[in-house]
Amino acid sequence: MSAQPTRRAVIAAAVLVPFPALAQAGGTRVRLETEKGVMLLELADAQAPITVANFLQYVDSGRMESAVFFRASRAPGAPTVGLVQAEVKDPAKLLPPIAHESTTTTGLKHLDGTLSMARFEPGTAKSSFSICCGDAPYLDADPAAPGDNLGYAAFGRVVEGMDVARAMLAMPTTGEALNPVMQGQILDPPVRILSARRA
Repeated sequence: MSAQPTRRAVIAAAVLVPFPALAQAGGTRVRLETEKGVMLLELADAQAPITVANFLQYVDSGRMESAVFFRASRAPGAPTVGLVQAEVKDPAKLLPPIAHESTTTTGLKHLDGTLSMARFEPGTAKSSFSICCGDAPYLDADPAAPGDNLGYAAFGRVVEGMDVARAMLAMPTTGEALNPVMQGQILDPPVRILSARRA
């Protein structure tokens, strides 16, 4: 996921460790059909209302159907752990950026199956989101850390179909990276999202 260079370095080198199960009330569900299979997502409406509302705008307007999973970032020495990232590629279909909902505010954690918004600076998130394959506490906000310590906005989880996310994580990543930080992480070919509907 995109962030300032120091955070990128942390993400690239992080070793993922076990973390307690994600605790959140059931929310809106979305059926996401990709070229690799179907995932059922459960959104954290109550905990992350801004991020969820933004995601649902992309779903309800059909914009999510122009998105692709383009990135698979694997943890060093742990190829089955990491994240897969998707985004709407057509600039004409992007909505305005949204306010950042820190994990210190929402109480959510980046655990196996967590949905998380990618961003650069806080308040720049648009369509790009990731699915954690394995627990990823380094994506949570850490007020004690220096610099940009607000983490990423967790906003739901995969409740069915994590095998699809793991299959994408295992795909070849020999695609060209426009961002040097993502070199060796670009899916070739990318995986299209065929449909996204409320379940």
